[in-house]
Amino acid sequence: MQVEIFRIDNTLELPHFETSGSFGFDFLSRKTTKIPPSSRGLIPGNIIIKCPPHLALLILPRSSLFKKTNLIFPHSIGLIDKDYCGGKDEIMIQVFNLGKEEVIINRGEKIAQGLFVKTEKVDFTEIPETFLGKNSRGGFGSTDTKN
Repeated sequence: MQVEIFRIDNTLELPHFETSGSFGFDFLSRKTTKIPPSSRGLIPGNIIIKCPPHLALLILPRSSLFKKTNLIFPHSIGLIDKDYCGGKDEIMIQVFNLGKEEVIINRGEKIAQGLFVKTEKVDFTEIPETFLGKNSRGGFGSTDTKN
């Protein structure tokens, strides 16, 4: 399947899958970005992607990101909708620096990974409370073990 993208800086390589078994592709930082300690930052991902119908793009942290930099994604995951593809819709990678030192992400550095997932729109039908049933798992955290 072909996916249309626009590279803002075309001197950086096109997104690609590193191995034949990779599901995710890497985002590269378009410019060197400094993230102070205990602060959030936005790292430009260099591309605008037009998601095909019934696909969404998830932006996920690379497994080595936290280990190498103390950066986390404050929202855990990013979601790119199919209509986020205008001229100013560069994918930005939001990070938070949990460390005590400034983190510098260099231009061209791998900063996140993208994963396309199938999606489907649904319609919601509201039901009365009586249909919820009497048995409940116990709410949030109900499967945690008791100490």
